[in-house]
This record gives sequence, C-alpha cells and structure tokens, in this order.
Amino acid sequence: MYILNLNNVRKNRPMTTQKKKSNFFSNLIFNIILPAVILSRFSTPDTLGPVWAVVVALAFPLLFGLWELKQSGKVNFFSILGIISVLLTGGISLFELDPKYIAIKEAMVPAIIGLIVLISQYTPYPLIRKLLINPELLDIEKLNLALDEQNNTAVFDKKMRFAGFIVASAFFLSATLNYFLAKTIVVSMPGTTEYAEELGRMTWLSYPVIVAPTMILLVGAIIFTFMQIGKLTKQSIDDFILQ
Repeated sequence: MYILNLNNVRKNRPMTTQKKKSNFFSNLIFNIILPAVILSRFSTPDTLGPVWAVVVALAFPLLFGLWELKQSGKVNFFSILGIISVLLTGGISLFELDPKYIAIKEAMVPAIIGLIVLISQYTPYPLIRKLLINPELLDIEKLNLALDEQNNTAVFDKKMRFAGFIVASAFFLSATLNYFLAKTIVVSMPGTTEYAEELGRMTWLSYPVIVAPTMILLVGAIIFTFMQIGKLTKQSIDDFILQ
C-alpha cells in the first residue's frame, strides 16, 4: 500500500530535486521492489520458505517506516497507519487466517483515511487544509490576508471543501481497487508458497493499478487548490511559497 505524504517539505528548507528523487526511489525500493522480489523468488521450500519469506519481505517496509519516523522526529499519522498495515499483513500471514482478511485489510487502511478526511470536512479543523495548505510550505498568514483583501475567504473555504471531497474520493478509490486486487490475486492459504507468491504479485501490481489512478485525483486536488489561490488572491502561488 502506498500513502501520499505531503509533509516532506520543511520550513525554509525546500527540498532539492535530487532529494525528492532519493525519497521516491527509497520508498519504491523498500516498500515495493524488495518485498515483491523476496515473496516472488524466495518463498519456495529450498530457499527461505513461505513463512520466512513473508517475515523478511515485510521487515523492509516495517523498518523503513520506523526509520522515517525517527528521521522526521515527530509522529506522522500516515506513517503510523502504514506500519500498522504491515503488521496486520504479518499477523494475517503468520496466524494463517483466511486470505479474505488480506483484501479487507488492504481496503480498510485507505478507507479509514478517506473517512477521516470526509468527516473532518464538517469540523472546525478540516484535514484537507493540513494536507494541501501546509504551513511548512505556504505562508498561511500572508495567504489569509490576501484572501481577506479580496473578500474571498468564504469562497476559498467552499473551494477547499470541494478539494476535500476530491481527496476523500481518491482514498475511497484506492480502497476499492485494493480490495478487488487482493481478492482476485490472493486466494491461497497463508503458510504456503502459493500464498507468498500471490502476495508478491499483488505488491508488484499495486503500484500501476492503484497508485496511478489515485495519484491523478490527488495531484488534481493540489492543482485545483493552487489555481484557486491564484484566482481568489489575484496573486501568483509563488508569492505564498516559503523560500
């Protein structure tokens, strides 16, 4: 499972292109490539075996997630949820539960995020603002003043609510695709080589099948938000990005 993290930009320390590429490839290697290769190639009895292949494969995203938490120096909800997801996969596999629980688990994590985004829309603290209007990226005080000057604060709030629905729908789409992908591929009982290989196949396919369409919606929400900032403040988005 892949969760978009919009909190990688630090105040007054913009990411370089090289570091962005490094973070992208690190996530890809530890969360997708290494687990998929181990599950697909090393789960036979004459290699690691189905049980140890699952343990070793899941160790990579788990340890990488813990390392990211340590590096950030603060608890990140999405990182914690990702770690819980890995632990649930390990629990289902090691306790040899019905493979249907893998499909349920795969759908549950993005569905929870989608629900939280959706419910927060009706509270004084909508999560969409933390995701898209990040104070570590944008000068929020300057943005609010510019919106007030144009008498567009209320209009911007409505636009942000619409962006929130786009983001929530992206996570619900991810939940749906996750469920059907897992349900279709993972059909063997845990503890078998077939199960480990199916888990590896699901991991390989999760990126193009799930991440691509979900990212289109998420990036669309970001572009929509930045366009509204420019339109409603009569200023360039660059004027509000922290240098």
